[in-house]
Amino acid sequence: MNYINEEYIEEYIRSILPERSDYLKSMEDYADRNHVPIVQPEVAQFLRVLLLIKKPAKILEVGTAIGYSSIVMGEFTGENCNITTIEKREDMVSAAEKNIEKTNFKDRINIIKGEAMEILPSLKDKYDFIFLDAAKGHYLEFFNCCIELLNKGGIIVSDNVLYKGMVATDELVIRRKKTIVKRMRQYLKYISELEGFHSSIIPIGDGIAVTCKV
Repeated sequence: MNYINEEYIEEYIRSILPERSDYLKSMEDYADRNHVPIVQPEVAQFLRVLLLIKKPAKILEVGTAIGYSSIVMGEFTGENCNITTIEKREDMVSAAEKNIEKTNFKDRINIIKGEAMEILPSLKDKYDFIFLDAAKGHYLEFFNCCIELLNKGGIIVSDNVLYKGMVATDELVIRRKKTIVKRMRQYLKYISELEGFHSSIIPIGDGIAVTCKV
């Protein structure tokens, strides 16, 4: 399913991606059948490359869902990298726990159940890499909590920031999505102008933003 790119571009990019494990493919099939949002294959590959470059010791994820992106990140980080991921839905936490338990790096991934805006202010650790993939209308609140937890030189990746293209043009905006679109536009403007940070918006998947703390 294409979001913001022409279908032929999306199909081509996906056709040259490295082969994914059967386990990840089974999770993708489950997500598709049950309408669970997970990162798109090209976004997962982008995360892998960033992690190989950054080599983070601690990762924070906001929005676990079934644990797909946590597993992607676990695959491409070393044994000394720990991943903390936050999820509010009990059914998603249960599914994620079962999926992560089957991996070789299950001991490096810790799921915290609860509302992100309640949990983030209570975290004491500092992180090298933060992945935002939760409620799109609350990215600005998440981000402002996360920058307090981000090490210098750290990276925040925000997923779905172009939101099916609606953020880029009013012609695509659905009435019931106006508030989310407005908030996402405010978010992107904010991170693009924020002193002490550099951001880039990349049109793959449903749009991602990469923010680095300088």
